[in-house]
Amino acid sequence: MPALQPVRGTRDILPEDMRRYRRVVDTTRDLCERYGYLEMATPIFEFTEVFARPLGETSDVVSKEMYTFKDRGGDEITLRPEATAAVARAFLSEGLAHELPIKFFCHGPMFRYDRPQKGRWRQFHQINVELLGIAQPLGDIEIVALGWDVLEQLGIRDRTTLELNSLGDPASRLAYRDVLIAYFSDYRDKLSDDSRERLTRNPLRILDSKDEGDKKIAAGAPALSDHLNQASVDFFGTVREGLDALGIAYRLSPHLVRCLDYYSHTIIDFTTSEMGAQASVMGGGRYDGLIELLGGPSTPGVGWAAGIERLSMLMTAPMPAPKPIAVIPIGAAAETRALALTHDLRRAGHVVELGFGGNVKKRMKRADKLNARAAILMGEDELAQDSATLRDLESGEQELVPLAALSERLARFR
Repeated sequence: MPALQPVRGTRDILPEDMRRYRRVVDTTRDLCERYGYLEMATPIFEFTEVFARPLGETSDVVSKEMYTFKDRGGDEITLRPEATAAVARAFLSEGLAHELPIKFFCHGPMFRYDRPQKGRWRQFHQINVELLGIAQPLGDIEIVALGWDVLEQLGIRDRTTLELNSLGDPASRLAYRDVLIAYFSDYRDKLSDDSRERLTRNPLRILDSKDEGDKKIAAGAPALSDHLNQASVDFFGTVREGLDALGIAYRLSPHLVRCLDYYSHTIIDFTTSEMGAQASVMGGGRYDGLIELLGGPSTPGVGWAAGIERLSMLMTAPMPAPKPIAVIPIGAAAETRALALTHDLRRAGHVVELGFGGNVKKRMKRADKLNARAAILMGEDELAQDSATLRDLESGEQELVPLAALSERLARFR
């Protein structure tokens, strides 16, 4: 591949796509602030152990997808494949246990070596919402409601389906593990090599296998919902009652799983049928065991992550580009005055474009290309009257306006 092309699985985000990106992030930020979630950020690389320990050495992410390398100091470093473990590390290293409960919102690039396809890149961008310190079902309900509101504000909620399941508490999962081993052992010879290896280590991972043969076998596996203890049934029932009270529709998905050991109770997935096999646009759940797995105190947590690229692709239109005011000096004498006027108007909050060269016709043509809302023309006559000609580029009407009143007169074009 030519050196002057982006690396496979990466891409440039040009202005129109960037407006979509910004709309996703800005909408989420606004809603998170209403819910009391504070924005934070973690480094884009961490010591490998931050991800390898909670995700598991045998997981696809760790064994096949992470970008891991040794830096010049000999430390093993990994580019961030996901944010939740990094947030958990920050919680511990920054000594935040005394501030519980904590509500965090973050966004940024993630990195996974995966087969590029629609909505999936090797460098992709993700939003994360994390709630730490709340063990009650109310935390699960709030997290789901926040995700629902984000999709609603982006205008894509009706194009997604909320899928819901419970993994139960650790005791339920342990009992279910034995049931799965018994079931899949009957199909050992038909399982993929990866799934045979997972059979005794973590059979839940087989339920999430991408192998087509494994999928057919997993479709007939016993449902975890049939093996929950009463405490888990009650917890999930409270979550469902809360969502019902908020009018949040969902579909129970008995085979929806999170295969990592630190997940428990509620898991969620907002899916769409408009992106082929990559149906998930927002997913997460309760991860009460994560902080402890990283060596910290037992700390409940629940949250979700959403792919910005996937959310952007579902949006019918990007956030429109601002319609600027075009300042067009006529003659050399007006150039300096137009430069000062442009600077003053920008400081007053207006979006202003100053033509860098060319005659009036060329500058007006550029104003039209920029979809300018109005034009300010300044020539010798206007300078003599300390005024400018303000032209409405939609109606064609124009008027001579004193420079001192120009900013106020432009208010209707914001």
